[in-house]
Amino acid sequence: MKISYKPFELELKYPFSISKFTRTSTPIMLLKINYGEMVGYGEASMVPYMGESDETAQAFLKKVDLSQFTHPFNFEEIIHYLDQVAPGQPAIKAAIDIALNDINGKILNKPCYEIYGADPLKMPVTSYTIGIDTPEVIREKLKDAARFKVIKVKLGRDNDREIIQTIRSMTDVPLYVDANQGWTDRIKAIDLIYWLHQQGVVLIEQPMDKNDPDGNAWLTARSPIPLLADEAVQRLSDMDKLKGAYHGINVKLMKSCGMYEGHQMILKARTFGMKVLIGCMSETSCATLAAAALAPLCNWADLDGPWLTKNNPFTDPDFEKGKYTLTHMPGLGLQGVTSDLFL
Repeated sequence: MKISYKPFELELKYPFSISKFTRTSTPIMLLKINYGEMVGYGEASMVPYMGESDETAQAFLKKVDLSQFTHPFNFEEIIHYLDQVAPGQPAIKAAIDIALNDINGKILNKPCYEIYGADPLKMPVTSYTIGIDTPEVIREKLKDAARFKVIKVKLGRDNDREIIQTIRSMTDVPLYVDANQGWTDRIKAIDLIYWLHQQGVVLIEQPMDKNDPDGNAWLTARSPIPLLADEAVQRLSDMDKLKGAYHGINVKLMKSCGMYEGHQMILKARTFGMKVLIGCMSETSCATLAAAALAPLCNWADLDGPWLTKNNPFTDPDFEKGKYTLTHMPGLGLQGVTSDLFL
């Protein structure tokens, strides 16, 4: 197998602010694997707070030798090998996993969602994310979100109620909230949660610090809204410590090292009686289509990456009535790959 890759700077339509930082672009590593006559595509979205970069990704890829693996691929064995190459770095490992899943689907002549047992008819709506901003910019962002049936809102600063009130002045669609660990006081947090419940909020991600399981569990025991672990859970090995602390998890392929382990996390969450949101980082159509293949297995989806960016290098995914429309194309179903993309 031959790996080709190319750094790419994914530009955001608007500055993206959460409780702890703001950014205007995200470094991406686009990846291609040739296996015989088959070609698979993947990507690593390396958001700064996860600690990966173009430099770390390239250094990792130079150590990887996939020649020992042949089809049918043993994805568990492949992830184990990648973990042995170097610890951490889940995004670049996800890029490899996604590309191999794309190849697997093309060899089997099946779409990835069919291989993972996902029913396209059970596709949940996906949300459009609005970062922390001024009321004026939030109103502009809401105009871009007109095609979406759910809005995801970043909170975690002093103006949480103002942001929600601004959104509610323009739309009554259901809301998802992501506090990104921004709440520090349990009493104030539970008071805000009950107010958000009245405002039509459906779920809340990572209300308090990921290293405060007691605080998050205290809120979970009292919340009328499902509370989900996000920063507190990255990989399958993190899940055992979540019992009782949250109602569910947010699975992101850039944290779970790709589709295989992300799917394992979904299955394990079910055995815990937990709900699942499948989300994304700032991503192109490539990685979001990989997540969309698993989305029908989940309760909720937040796969808006291609619509939050200005220079998605691929064709936008098929999207209708607020949902991804999965095609019958084998593999990921990625379209718009140009011949010069990996030169």
